[in-house]
Amino acid sequence: MTEHKQAQALEAFDRLLTIMEELRAQCPWDRKQTMESLRHLTIEETYELSDAILEGDMKEIQKELGDLALHIVFYSKIASEQQVFDISEVLNGICEKLIVRHPHIYGDVKAEDAATVERNWEQIKLKEKGNSKKTVLGGVPKSLPALIKAMRIQEKARGIGFDWEHKHQVWDKVEEEMEEFKEEEKMGDQEKMQDEYGDLLFSLVNYARFTGINPEEALERTNKKFIRRFNYLEEKVKSEGKNWDNMSLEEMDVYWNEAKKM
Repeated sequence: MTEHKQAQALEAFDRLLTIMEELRAQCPWDRKQTMESLRHLTIEETYELSDAILEGDMKEIQKELGDLALHIVFYSKIASEQQVFDISEVLNGICEKLIVRHPHIYGDVKAEDAATVERNWEQIKLKEKGNSKKTVLGGVPKSLPALIKAMRIQEKARGIGFDWEHKHQVWDKVEEEMEEFKEEEKMGDQEKMQDEYGDLLFSLVNYARFTGINPEEALERTNKKFIRRFNYLEEKVKSEGKNWDNMSLEEMDVYWNEAKKM
């Protein structure tokens, strides 16, 4: 970043801080907000950013990043009013963390590939002062959606070397879990079926990771594809004056197959 661009960034950030000060002092809505009341809004903004990224909409990504930046400043302002911490401590905290966890940049550790960097990152986290009771998987948020959580759990385990060596081993595990699910399905025990289905999904997430596929993104792409095709099917049914109730599955499949070609 050039000095001019850096100066512009600092000026813009200072402007946001000034506006936040004014809003907390003068706006009834902003004044009454708490960390708890902002939490669900922050989650919503995060998902909106995720949608924009999946759509590849750079203007929308810029907008949503601004919304998240506002939330970071908002939480920090509330904390400063409570004399707990302020925005400078937040920013300096992440700067120090980045320096400590990148010894290959700011120290004399060698790391020539991303896997080594990730492994060092996880090991450093466990050794950091105040983290003596921290577990490898303790940093995975409990409230993460299950699919994303499975991915993060596996990445954390990989970070300390607990992982499969070859992709074919992971697929063997997928097939093993599929057979175990089928066996429980024959027995009809719903709880055991659910357990085995969970194991199957977990192993599929693992295989996706080995093939470089993000399972959350892959599933969302399929969701959107299904919605697009189903909307086409629905439009065709309506445009031809037909009714769902008296249509056969075979008739619906005609429109569905048309949608697949589009």
